[in-house]
Formats: sequence, structure tokens, C-alpha cells
Amino acid sequence: MFLMARILKRDLLEGVSTRLHSTAIHLLRAARRDDESFGLSAARLSALSVVVFGGPLSLGSLAAAEQVRPPTMTKLVQGLERAGLVERTADPADRRVSIVHATPRGVRLLEGAQRRRVEAIAGLLAGLSLNELEVLDRAADLVSGELATGKWVSRDSQPPPGPRRRR
Repeated sequence: MFLMARILKRDLLEGVSTRLHSTAIHLLRAARRDDESFGLSAARLSALSVVVFGGPLSLGSLAAAEQVRPPTMTKLVQGLERAGLVERTADPADRRVSIVHATPRGVRLLEGAQRRRVEAIAGLLAGLSLNELEVLDRAADLVSGELATGKWVSRDSQPPPGPRRRR
């Protein structure tokens, strides 16, 4: 009986993981449909999001969080600077290191983008019953809790750099 339960759990775990992965990708794609209206590429919006919601950080840390090489992040940040959305300052502890800060304009843009995405998701879920919404709320808590433990398992056994991951 114990072996049967382990097999059932393994199969259910694989099925739920596959569906959650696919659903997360499709949900993000659907929520990003309006992002072009902000005049920034998905990569720039993503980098700006890390700076706005994660606070000032070094260019190297931003590149690591976005899983890109530092030269790629430098180009993305330069575009954000030209748009007036971020500023770079020298790290007082090490003047060779650039710290990226969101400008008030960058914060407003990102908060607006987040608000539109949340509204789009809420519109998608509006037809669900109270019970179904409570189930989704509990599922979101469970997934967030597991991510917070740092138990992420991947081919290289590295945890994700934060709540944001590239597909």
C-alpha cells in the first residue's frame, strides 16, 4: 500500500508540476500583452521591475537576477537610463561598481504596468466562485512558501536568484 501511495504521489507531482509550469508561462504571456504600450522591451521591463521592487543593486547583481551576462545588462540599463527610468551611481565602498537606482518616473511606470497586469489577471479570474478563488489563494501561498525555502532543484542545483525567473 505504501509503495502504491508513493507512485501515485510521484505521478501526481509530475502532472501538477507540468501543468503549473505551462499555466505560469501562459498567464505571464497573457498579462504581458499590454507591455508594448509602455515603449520598453520585455527585457527592459523585467530589469526595471527588479530594480523597482528589489531596490537599488549593482549592475552585476542585476545581471545575475535576470540571468544575463553583465555586458547584456549594461546595454539594457543604458536604454533605461536614456528613457529616464533608472540612474547609475558609484558604490561608495567600491567606486568601480555601479549601483542602479529607479527614478521616480521608473517607479511610476512599473507600478502602472504591475497594476495593469494585476487587473488583467483579476479580469481572467473574475468568473470563478469564492471557493475556487480561495483554492487559488491557498495554492499561491503554497508555491510562494516553497520558493521562499530556497529548495529549488535544477540541473546545476542553484536556487533561483529571487522570485523572478526566466523560462
